[in-house]
Amino acid sequence: MASQARKGGISLPERRDTSKRQQGILSRVSSSISQSSIVYRGKRAASDASFVGKKLLKSTGKAAWIAGTTFLILVVPLIIEMDREQQLNELELQQASLLGTPQLSAQK
Repeated sequence: MASQARKGGISLPERRDTSKRQQGILSRVSSSISQSSIVYRGKRAASDASFVGKKLLKSTGKAAWIAGTTFLILVVPLIIEMDREQQLNELELQQASLLGTPQLSAQK
């Protein structure tokens, strides 16, 4: 040490080895918990659940698209036609009552 030239008159203590045995108890416990097999299994289960959830949402979206377009193509025109038929029947009944002809029974 005498051969090493130091600037100033104060020397700092040498750094201690920060190996596992000299770390604090909290850091040792947290590192042992984070490396445990239970934590690994929990992370894996969460990852698998996330994957399944994404797949389910994707397939649900596809099913909703198919159901929605089928409804628009098949059911909406049917509803429109039924409404037209009902309006036509009501118009015929109204005209018959205005002209004084005997009313026909409403067809259902």
